[in-house]
Amino acid sequence: MNNMNPFLGCDGYKTGHPWMYPQGTSLVYSNFTPRNLKHAPKGVTQVVNFGSQMVMIEIFEMFNENFFFTSDRRHLEMMKSNMSERNYLTQMKEMRDEVCGEIKREYSMYLGTDFDVSHIESLWDLGYLPIKVKALPEGTLVPIGVPVLTIYNTIPEFYWVTNFLETIISNLLWKPMTSATIAHQYKKNLTKWALKTDKENVGFVEFQGHDFSMRGMDSVDATISSGLGHATSFMGSDSLPVIYGARKYYGETGFVIGSVNATEHSVMCAGNKDSEIETFEYLMKQFPTGILSIVSDTWDLWKVITEYLVTLKDEIMTRDGKIVIRPDSGNPVDIICGTDKIVKKITDMDYLNEWYCQEDGKRYHDAGGSHNHRHEEWIIESEIVKPNRKGVIELLWDLFGGTINDQGYKVLDSHIGAIYGDAITLERAEQICERLEAKGFASTNVVLGIGSFTYQYNTRDTFGFAMKATYVEIKEVDQKASEEQDREMSAIGGPCGYPIFKTVGREIFKDPITDGGGKKSAKGLLTVEKQYGGNFSNSKGDYVLYDQVSWEHENKGFLETIFMDGVFHNTITLGEIRANLNKLI
Repeated sequence: MNNMNPFLGCDGYKTGHPWMYPQGTSLVYSNFTPRNLKHAPKGVTQVVNFGSQMVMIEIFEMFNENFFFTSDRRHLEMMKSNMSERNYLTQMKEMRDEVCGEIKREYSMYLGTDFDVSHIESLWDLGYLPIKVKALPEGTLVPIGVPVLTIYNTIPEFYWVTNFLETIISNLLWKPMTSATIAHQYKKNLTKWALKTDKENVGFVEFQGHDFSMRGMDSVDATISSGLGHATSFMGSDSLPVIYGARKYYGETGFVIGSVNATEHSVMCAGNKDSEIETFEYLMKQFPTGILSIVSDTWDLWKVITEYLVTLKDEIMTRDGKIVIRPDSGNPVDIICGTDKIVKKITDMDYLNEWYCQEDGKRYHDAGGSHNHRHEEWIIESEIVKPNRKGVIELLWDLFGGTINDQGYKVLDSHIGAIYGDAITLERAEQICERLEAKGFASTNVVLGIGSFTYQYNTRDTFGFAMKATYVEIKEVDQKASEEQDREMSAIGGPCGYPIFKTVGREIFKDPITDGGGKKSAKGLLTVEKQYGGNFSNSKGDYVLYDQVSWEHENKGFLETIFMDGVFHNTITLGEIRANLNKLI
């Protein structure tokens, strides 16, 4: 797509729209809005506004480099004094014919007609995108139904440009906004559990959600788009293209994301199954300091923890750093927390099931012998508990110990930790924290790797994003003024005058009767204000949409100009976005 003519970056039906708007159309005003939560993850009630600046930079570069040929035109302008006017105009025409001729050929074949590209040639002659784009500040929460972006043309003859850009804006913007919203919910949930079980270490949450999604994304561009969304809430990521994206689109010069030295299965397999403990020893010699994450379920996770780590305990405890045990197969909740049920009362249990009782730390099984589910007689089970029933965190605690914080929760020794990097979801992350808390462990004992299972299983419909026109201006004959002019001219014996035109604004909207209101759009010009108090979600106020407003009102509010006629305004950095969101946790 980097070298693609931007006039191929739209839905095919857009090609004929310049001739479909009413004659005299001079302005089209549209907005991009999250419309519903029908497919949203549990707990999400608002959308994180993120990505508008990135998307407009991409669109700007696409047009400048692949349509306007901005650098070539500038070079030609510099050379103009050294060439004849005819030669200069010839070279300009050749550049225009190259890019507009391509579209004429492609559109003509596509539609089976002789496509008129005069409106595209006029845009090329202009040399920039004549649009004004306004957006809410990035890194803020936006209620459903409130637009995050508005756009309209600034020159009447290019009214068609506004909604020509609908497809590419929607294509580029829904994913970063969706991923940022989901990441924010992860951070919100993890912060809640950290405050409950380890408030002195709540800063750890910045790295507790770690992005492992790149290999499962559908392109490097998607990795940047989604990965930056993750990075609005978290500092941990293995998606290195995010660094490039943060520098290019958000002017970040300092720290963007971080990670640690870590193995993969190929490393462990190369060391041979029979000598896996030697591989652990070798890795610790290669990396004698700092955090080292070792994938530990290549063969037998439980053997690694209950045998190899026992042998290596002294070496681990004297090492200057942390060894992180990484399982990534199986049910993450059970692997981390164990399979024993954590109960407060040992009654109403299923017949013959065995349970671990939180109250006395012992295992019991039913000895009642009936099926009435109310067995009051229990005996202590004497057999050794299998490792999988305790789970990774409890096993590590049994071996390495740690501290009990002021809130009464167990925190693993600083030399040992755990990360789970496969199939994590918001629901599973919540279950892991909940079950760790029930067993008396702080939620901060584990890092969660968030991958494509979270970030790729989404669509534009996750939050119902759509870009719709709500207002147009049309130049039409002013019948009353024209008739008055004719009367005045007739009174003095003169000829009838030319028609007098006026610009009329039309508030437009859609509301399909077959949809039940879910796709109903706003109407007219829009502005977004803040409302405080009542049932609104935060003390700083919630954004509220006002439609059918005047141009004077439209120019006010929280929608700020971020792009106009080829120039960017009110730019923001990733650090500022993160700071905005941190205030909303």
